[in-house]
Amino acid sequence: MKQIRDKVGGLDVHRDSVVACARLQLPTGQVEVTKERFATTQEGLAELTAFLMDAGVSTVAMEATGIYWRTVYYALEGLFGELWLCNAQHVKNVPGRKTDLSDAEWLADVAAHGMVRPSFVPPPEIRELRELTRYRKTQVDMRAHEIQRLEKCLQDAGIKLTSVTSKVWSQSSREMIEALISGERDAEVLAQMAKGVMRKKIDRLGVALEGNFGRHHALLCRQIVDHLNFLDRSIAMLSADICARLVPFAPQVTILTSIPGVSEVTAQVIVAETGADMSRFPTPGHLSAWAGVAPASYESAGKRRPAGTRHGSPWLRRTLIQAARAAGRTKGTYYSAQYSRIARRRGPNKAAVAVAHSILETAWHLLMTGALYDDPGADYFERRHDPAVEAKRLQHRIEALGFSVTVTEKAA
Repeated sequence: MKQIRDKVGGLDVHRDSVVACARLQLPTGQVEVTKERFATTQEGLAELTAFLMDAGVSTVAMEATGIYWRTVYYALEGLFGELWLCNAQHVKNVPGRKTDLSDAEWLADVAAHGMVRPSFVPPPEIRELRELTRYRKTQVDMRAHEIQRLEKCLQDAGIKLTSVTSKVWSQSSREMIEALISGERDAEVLAQMAKGVMRKKIDRLGVALEGNFGRHHALLCRQIVDHLNFLDRSIAMLSADICARLVPFAPQVTILTSIPGVSEVTAQVIVAETGADMSRFPTPGHLSAWAGVAPASYESAGKRRPAGTRHGSPWLRRTLIQAARAAGRTKGTYYSAQYSRIARRRGPNKAAVAVAHSILETAWHLLMTGALYDDPGADYFERRHDPAVEAKRLQHRIEALGFSVTVTEKAA
């Protein structure tokens, strides 16, 4: 196989150590291989950098190992002509005598022959933004779990609050729960704490709030409510910092929020995960495949079988599917029509993935051109058909129901 690069370094990264291999093509045609092990401390990484520079390496390829690759990558960033982070699934060594030294040599070998492609690693400011948006999402998920635990605790105490109200954690519900924790047990007094439209349900609330709320329930609810308060403050602080960091990306956020179903939070995640620089992705198909919303393919012996979607960024994929479900609930939009058409045939989950794919491809085009979203309308799929053909199809359908109909073209 033809060698593409002459001076390549391969790094097999672990938590406490990194094995480096410098593979150099000599003028005589021979290959010189030098291997050494270094610690992943700052001192060890300085020695690793000196080793690679002394060897004259111009391309460094390293395997993505959990989060351990980050320390090594950040230490080498900007010091070499090419610094590649490679998918571990793409650089598996042949089975046999597997060692850290052979893995590093194998990685340098496949990189020298162009048998592996680098993964997308965003610039530092986007990486920091990505860490914040991902942690905010974990806090939001934890908040939802705490609310579920609160509901379980109330059900255990016989408090049937959610049998009357739609939410266990609303302004009215919170005041009632705080009163229960403080020792109030009179159901009528608790029901009078209802606010707004919930006051229409005071009679039902009086019955639902009669239970056996004990001291251990009060202790559990107190801890849950305090944790919810902490999570609310944490989410607010993270959101404020994220918004401040996104000021330079305000035009991109405005473009993305013009797409139906894409909220400001969704736009923030898209910017954080992709960097909003669509030039990194040659086509919208490349972006969709990287995000994990593009169809996968599987063919063997000339036969194809369903393979679901490709593996991609789980954070971006999850956000896009949530946006797709929101877009499917909009009125009179292209995405709502697309969602309903696919959901009727293949179910809501496949419809959500298909709409997420469409949203991301739309985002790619809009960010490349700088234009705002212009919705084709909910009748887009009907307008694509030839009116004469569609009229004939409808005529056959009416006649199949036992009616006779005559179709006449309307005068212009």
